[in-house]
Amino acid sequence: MKLKKVAAVLSAAAMSAGMLSAMPAPATVNAAGSYNYAEALQKSMFFYEVQQAGILPDWNEVTWRADSMVKEDGTPSDVVDGGWFDAGDHYKFTLTNAYSASVLAWGYIQYKDAVDKAGLGELYRNNVQWGIDYVLGCDLGDGTMIGTIGDSDDHVVWCSAEVYMRKHKLKFGDEERPYDVITDSTTLALSAAALAQGYIIFKEEQPDKAAEYLKHAKSLFEAADKVRSNEDQGVQKNFYPTTTWVDDLMYAANWLYMATNDTSYLDKCESDYIPNFPLENQSTDKKYTWGFCWDDTTQGAALLYAINTGKQEWIDHISRHIKYWMNEDTKAFSAGYTPDGLAYLMQWGSLRHAANTAWIAKLACDTIFKDDAALSTKYNTWADGQMNYMFGDNALGLSYVLGMGDKNPTAIHHRTASGIHDDHWNELGQESGGEEGWQTEYAHTLYGALIGGPNQAGEYGDVKVSDYQYSEVAIDYNAGYTAALCALIDENGGTPLADFPPTETPTWPEWEVSATLNGSGDSYTEIKAWAMNHTAWPARVAENISYRYYFDVSEVLKGGLSIDDITVKSNSQQYQEGEQGYATVSGPYKYDGDPSGNTYYALIHFEDGRAIQPTGQSEHRDEVQFRISIPDAVNGQSTKGAWDPSNDYSYEGIEPNADLKKESSLNEHITMYVDDVLVWGTEPDGTTPDDVEPTTKPTTPETTATTAATTTSPSGKALYGDANEDSKVNMADVVAVLQSLANEEKYPITEQGKINADVDGEVGITGNDAIWITRYDAGEIKVFPVEG
Repeated sequence: MKLKKVAAVLSAAAMSAGMLSAMPAPATVNAAGSYNYAEALQKSMFFYEVQQAGILPDWNEVTWRADSMVKEDGTPSDVVDGGWFDAGDHYKFTLTNAYSASVLAWGYIQYKDAVDKAGLGELYRNNVQWGIDYVLGCDLGDGTMIGTIGDSDDHVVWCSAEVYMRKHKLKFGDEERPYDVITDSTTLALSAAALAQGYIIFKEEQPDKAAEYLKHAKSLFEAADKVRSNEDQGVQKNFYPTTTWVDDLMYAANWLYMATNDTSYLDKCESDYIPNFPLENQSTDKKYTWGFCWDDTTQGAALLYAINTGKQEWIDHISRHIKYWMNEDTKAFSAGYTPDGLAYLMQWGSLRHAANTAWIAKLACDTIFKDDAALSTKYNTWADGQMNYMFGDNALGLSYVLGMGDKNPTAIHHRTASGIHDDHWNELGQESGGEEGWQTEYAHTLYGALIGGPNQAGEYGDVKVSDYQYSEVAIDYNAGYTAALCALIDENGGTPLADFPPTETPTWPEWEVSATLNGSGDSYTEIKAWAMNHTAWPARVAENISYRYYFDVSEVLKGGLSIDDITVKSNSQQYQEGEQGYATVSGPYKYDGDPSGNTYYALIHFEDGRAIQPTGQSEHRDEVQFRISIPDAVNGQSTKGAWDPSNDYSYEGIEPNADLKKESSLNEHITMYVDDVLVWGTEPDGTTPDDVEPTTKPTTPETTATTAATTTSPSGKALYGDANEDSKVNMADVVAVLQSLANEEKYPITEQGKINADVDGEVGITGNDAIWITRYDAGEIKVFPVEG
């Protein structure tokens, strides 16, 4: 893919000045190759693994994720297991799963060699196949598919995916999520496309599975073509209403042609779909505005058709579409550009739309425009600028790709990444949790997710989680972005991180006890306590949960009473006997860690602690009121003075009528156990919980990732070709040279950079130097002319 750029360089140099001055420019301009796009692709795969629903595969590397949407017996609760959660919620839409799998597959099919060379091929194929297999499972035959899996109130529930079914069972009393069956042509056609692509990718590695993909692809395409309607969309219509079918059928037909080499699919485009191709409003022009996305695959279909047929009409159509986005068409680009250079289509996932068009532009440059040097360079430069905007080339210096760069948005609309336990989520990412002290900290970094983006003024500001048009992430947001990364790796190389994903340990206690004094007297102490589940690594429940309240019996014994005179009981608690969460309160039990023998404890043991679940304000804790007492009198004699809680180990720090939600009510002298293992507090002898072992599953690339080429002159005074002084020689240096030739004042190269860039053996930097650097990056030469 790189050799084609050699011929482009000279003509690009000649037209660079005019091109660069005409384009809106971000506050900081970095050349393509300024970022590690292989790292970005690696992290995007991580995001898709975060989105995995159901029983997770062995290769999932997200250590804080676990199986979700499963029943208490561990079997799937969804009619079709697997797939991706759509966004920051728990819905699964076949439409967006199929679209996202298709676009991801497209990126790999086109740039397989580059992705494999970067050592990311197996990881990429695994993630693509996860989406494709879900689509396959949703095909019920006879032109019907599972449409949506999810509860009607999914969006009002905020909890991690692993415990979502606990919430579902509380509300609906069962363990199966509802689903619908649809015949929507868009969903069927996009599913056919994804499955046909699955055949292309896996036909040699998994021939039997690939044959199954192709069989279903053909069947679904035939059904979609027969129905030609978006009437039967089911639940998804409330979230992803599809409007046309012709674009999706044309898109799928091209993929089936590519999978089978059967020209009847192209004939179908010519006879049936192109005559119905969308037109511009009040015009006979074929639609070239808007952008490629889940509801409008028009430009994707047009590009595929241009690639497959080579027809000039469609090549020109794609060129006009890109020019429209560059604001160079006769029709002004929709909402326009942000002041710092983002092509801004709309507020809902603005970066998603820019990334999708960057993908279309870069792929077109590598296919239908590969013989047009000037056009290819022009469109590539624009696409690179849009992608780099997302990594931080903007006025805010903000990387909208989470976990990339030094500065990211702080409020992210994603339930599982938040690890929140009490369903109160809009303070997440804010500086303060307000008077109530609500959680603001995220449990996890959502590496690789492309967030919605800024407003039209290029501002992000005090965005909150509820501002989901800016703060949400989604599988379709990452799809075109990921495909474009494949193209960027092909051009610039890159190396995935060897130690990714990073080690994670809990950043807050996952199990806690808080307590307050509910009442006291001469003969008793009554405690109200919460046992709390704040797990997020991963979110989980446990059946065997208990805690201990320690007290000193020396006064009791000194007063002439015995241990048998002490009563431990509960008069009130959150759950009734027979319910999950009901606690048996017993004791006293002697604590063996006290040499004096005077420390005993009350044991609060939950018959089924799974009721304590991090899913809501009342569910994350289990309240039990218990009393430890002695008789008021024994044999007619008052026991006054025989009960004194002031030296009780667990009584320390307990305040009367305290707010159990407050941090000050947490009591580490009340020890908590999960599966008989100490998880909270300190026992009277100083025993504390064992340190939580960090978990990590570092990526092991299938091949050694190649780094960008470097070369040093014999004198050691120059790294020839390294115009931008990043210690690498690649297409980023070519762009740096061309930009400097076009506008040296705006795009200066340092003196050392000029020495490095002057590689052609002639004094001074010219477009010829850019050609030699391009040839070196492509592997056509091993040394520069200046090196002899």
